[in-house]
Amino acid sequence: MTIHLLLIAAAFVLGSIPFGIITAKVKGIDLKKVGSGNIGATNVLRSLGKWPAILTLLGDVLKGTLAVAMGKYAGVDPIFEGLIGLSAITGHNFSLFLGFRGGKGVATSIGVLLLYTPYAALLTVLIWSVVVLITKYSSLGAIISFTLLPLSVLLLDSHDRIKVIMSLLIALFILIRHQDNIRRLIKGTERKIGHRA
Repeated sequence: MTIHLLLIAAAFVLGSIPFGIITAKVKGIDLKKVGSGNIGATNVLRSLGKWPAILTLLGDVLKGTLAVAMGKYAGVDPIFEGLIGLSAITGHNFSLFLGFRGGKGVATSIGVLLLYTPYAALLTVLIWSVVVLITKYSSLGAIISFTLLPLSVLLLDSHDRIKVIMSLLIALFILIRHQDNIRRLIKGTERKIGHRA
């Protein structure tokens, strides 16, 4: 049990690494003071451009994947793999290095899912991509694709009920972190993905 708790704690610290903030700081920009103030790749894209956004996206995905990889390497069972992944997502959302503030967890969640339930991860990315291509709203893509995540897991990984439960928790995390986006989408004031800060 000690190793399980250590892995959960390590995943939280790993998830807390704010790649968006680091990328922006290299450019001399305080990401929390530009655009939406969010630390994720979408705000980096608006505020700094394509390549910094790609670096941020890769970093945020990688920390979710590495967290689950640690659990797999240690041989923990699926429930603890899921909890380790959730801890990394929580770290991103409530970063240890940002006074327990952070992002919305989309990229880190995808990183977790890529190892935890790969086919559901790919379907989630596909749904997100289609929604964004049609609407140009990154937030709407996240809201729809993660709302459908439990169904995706049920269809593609239905032999493991634990993964379905974990996917419900991940989807809930995403929806809670996107409450402001949902309000702006309803009001018609949400920014589209191509808009500069």
